[in-house]
Amino acid sequence: MDPNQCPLNPASLSLLWDFQDPASSEQRFIQFRDRAAESGDRTLAALTSTQLARALGLQRRFDEGGAVLQSIRDEVPNPDGELAVRVALERGRLLNSSGSKEQSIAEFERAWKFACDHNLDGLAVDAAHMLGIVHEADQAMEWNQKALDLAMQSDQSDARKWRGSLLNNMGWTLHASGDYEHALQLFEQALNERIENGTPTTIRIARWCVGRCLRSLDRIDDALTIQRGLESDPDADGYVHEEIAECLHALGQTEEAQLYFLRAFEMLSQDSWLMAQEPDRINRLKELGKVSA
Repeated sequence: MDPNQCPLNPASLSLLWDFQDPASSEQRFIQFRDRAAESGDRTLAALTSTQLARALGLQRRFDEGGAVLQSIRDEVPNPDGELAVRVALERGRLLNSSGSKEQSIAEFERAWKFACDHNLDGLAVDAAHMLGIVHEADQAMEWNQKALDLAMQSDQSDARKWRGSLLNNMGWTLHASGDYEHALQLFEQALNERIENGTPTTIRIARWCVGRCLRSLDRIDDALTIQRGLESDPDADGYVHEEIAECLHALGQTEEAQLYFLRAFEMLSQDSWLMAQEPDRINRLKELGKVSA
């Protein structure tokens, strides 16, 4: 949405996001922040800056994101309410994404407390879901369950919209522990939630998760059927090609698998976050795709 056409209120911030294109989101937030500042609404300008910091973090420009958050603290030394929550949330995200997971926990806990104290259910769910990401195993499930309980019980729409994401996150926690059967149940619940309330993109991702879990359960033919269906989507990404490659490889169809490994490598090697976080995964695609050095 055009940042010059959005109403000057906090509800507009979500309209300016395109998480698939954080660079464009960054520019929209700069324009919207400048409008807010020119109108004299310092609080809205500061709230917008928290989202600018997040957009920078998604581009791995962590120092710049941190500087934006520090400028908020310089301008508003004792933030309260929604601003306090968002500053803590985005500082936590920057710390976690830059490799300081332990330090991020205190920020997310602070955001959770502030949000609960001010009846900001959507932001409380966001904070709890981030705690579910940074913690391991049982603690991760406890925080995800807290987030899901609040999302289910709240009468605030920005909390209820989290249900699909939370079911998905809990599914991945169980998947990481090797409990694939239970994980599949949650992925299927998440897919149903997305079909009811999601977008084409979130529905596609939810289907991919079901397929990925089926592969872990050695239900290779079922997994391949799902991923082949996703391949026909114009927005099919490298993750779909990777899964098709892995399924074909498991079935012994190595020649066709090699072509998909190559496609997956060409697409996913452009993802700076994945390259930094999962180099072994990228190297596997390169090796099995027979990519020349």
